[in-house]
Amino acid sequence: MIFDDRACELGEGAFWHPGRQQLFWCDILNRQLLSQGPDGPTVWNFPEMISAMAWVDNDVLLIASAVDVFLFDLETGETRAIAPLEASKPANRSNDGRADRQGGFWIGTMAREDADRKGKGAIYRLYQGQGRCLFPGLSIPNAICFSPDGGTAYFADTMAQTVWKVALDADGWPAGPQEVFLDFTGTDIFPDGATIDAEGNFWNAQWGSSRVACYSPAGQFLREVSFGAPHTSCPAFGGPDMTTLYCTTAREGMSPEALAAHPDAGRVFAVHDVAKGLPEPRFRA
Repeated sequence: MIFDDRACELGEGAFWHPGRQQLFWCDILNRQLLSQGPDGPTVWNFPEMISAMAWVDNDVLLIASAVDVFLFDLETGETRAIAPLEASKPANRSNDGRADRQGGFWIGTMAREDADRKGKGAIYRLYQGQGRCLFPGLSIPNAICFSPDGGTAYFADTMAQTVWKVALDADGWPAGPQEVFLDFTGTDIFPDGATIDAEGNFWNAQWGSSRVACYSPAGQFLREVSFGAPHTSCPAFGGPDMTTLYCTTAREGMSPEALAAHPDAGRVFAVHDVAKGLPEPRFRA
């Protein structure tokens, strides 16, 4: 079903705020933060493209923009930059990101223009005031999420059609080389955003496939949930009992004919009683 009927050009960054009982997401290309909750729909506009976020407390979010990572007060609208993001690469912007279970924040970057994306992005981690580049040379970093025990991180490169996993140490830093988790090369599957359920299963939105696909921790395909829009971009579990699967979608790159055939493209969808999710980790500023 449609959860929110505002059509995003590029919906992304979905997450359920456990304190506010509210879904938040971004429309990257329109530079907007959107939410839907008990008080109805809300939208905030920003001067730069924003793409991912985490919660700090009930009123403050950490948000990644094209130029920095900043704190945003939902009640006052005040912002405070806490770290620049690739200041030497003005042709890049942020993309997928998520807080880890140790209290850090992972954020991917990519080139803004389609023709110049191969290998231009990276994934960074911000933790206790320290920022570090973890995985350089990516094109479209996506699918950043973490196992229930916080000991494994997952991430993808949509252009490379590959999802990797990497072991983490007690502080959440990579403890060894990444290894391939899912290899979709040579197929029509392009992994986008992802989340992990309480059983450790990996739920992956797949761009162009109108679905979120679920894989076991061993990489076995388990099931799919279909949506009424081709470009599924970012899933999130939420709702009072954490059993609703939300998914953002996009209109980006669709022709007038494709938009006429898929009038719900860009909207946020919700399917109830799918699986049990986990509360979104808090970023500890």
